Amino acid sequence: MTDATIAFVGGGNMARSLVGGLRARNLELSIRVAEPDANARDAITRQFAVEAFADNALAVSGAQVVVLAVKPQVMRDVCRALADSPRSPNTLWISIAAGIRMSQLDSWLGGDRAIVRTMPNTPALIGAGVTGMVANGLVDAVQREMAVAVLRAAGETVWIEREDLMDAVTAVSGSGPAYFLLLMEALESAAIQQGLPPSTARLLVLQTALGAARMAVTSDASPSELRRQVTSPGGTTAAAIAAFNTSGFERLVTTAIDAATRRGSELADAMAD
Repeated sequence: MTDATIAFVGGGNMARSLVGGLRARNLELSIRVAEPDANARDAITRQFAVEAFADNALAVSGAQVVVLAVKPQVMRDVCRALADSPRSPNTLWISIAAGIRMSQLDSWLGGDRAIVRTMPNTPALIGAGVTGMVANGLVDAVQREMAVAVLRAAGETVWIEREDLMDAVTAVSGSGPAYFLLLMEALESAAIQQGLPPSTARLLVLQTALGAARMAVTSDASPSELRRQVTSPGGTTAAAIAAFNTSGFERLVTTAIDAATRRGSELADAMAD
C-alpha cells in the first residue's frame, strides 16, 4: 500500500470510517474522496487532510484502488459514468454496496475489471467491524492484500471464495448488529417489567452484552461451550435457556437468517439490467 493512491467514490459514514482508519495507521497513501455535497467535502478535508472532489472522474483518475461507497440504487449510474475515466492499468475496484454482484459491476464499468465485492457492517464505524470479501478472477495476490489493507482499517476481514455466499454474509454479519440490538432491547424491556429502574436495566444489559462478547472473542472455547460453563443445572440460567428452547429460539434465528439471505438475493436481482 506504500505510495498508492486510493479514491473513495462517496463520502458517507462507511467511507469516512475507512479513511479515518487508514489515516490512523500513518500509511504513506494519497487518499481522495469524491463527494457531491460541498459541506461534506469541506468536513472531510478538515478532518482527514485528504483531497476532496465534486467530480467522481477527477477523484478516480490515476488511482490504483477505487472504493465504490455509494448506495446500491445509484451504483449503476455511477459505474457507467466512470467506465471511461483515466485510471491505472491495474486499478482495483472495491465495492462496499450490499447486493450488487461483481458481474454487474464489471459490466457497468466496461468489462475486464479487477473487482472485490465486500460486505462490511456498521461496527466498522468504531473500528470494530467485520467484512466479508470475495474477488473475481482478475484480482491478483497483491490486489487481494491491498483490499485487505483497506478494509482492515475498520475491523476484521474474511475471504469468501464463492460469491453466492455473500448473501449469507450479509444476513449474518451485515444485518447482524441489529439482531443483537434487538435482543438487548428485549432484555432491557423484560428487566423493567421485573421492576428494575430503566437506567439500571440499561446498564445491566449493556455491560452483560459487552462482557459476553469479550468472553467469546478472548476464549478458545466455542459459544456453546462457554454457555454450558455458565449454565448450572437446575439454576436460573438453565430455566431461562429452557424457556428459549421451548419457544423455538434456534429455529426462529434460522428462519430469520434465511429470510435475510433470500432478500439479499432479491435485491441483487432487482438491480440486474
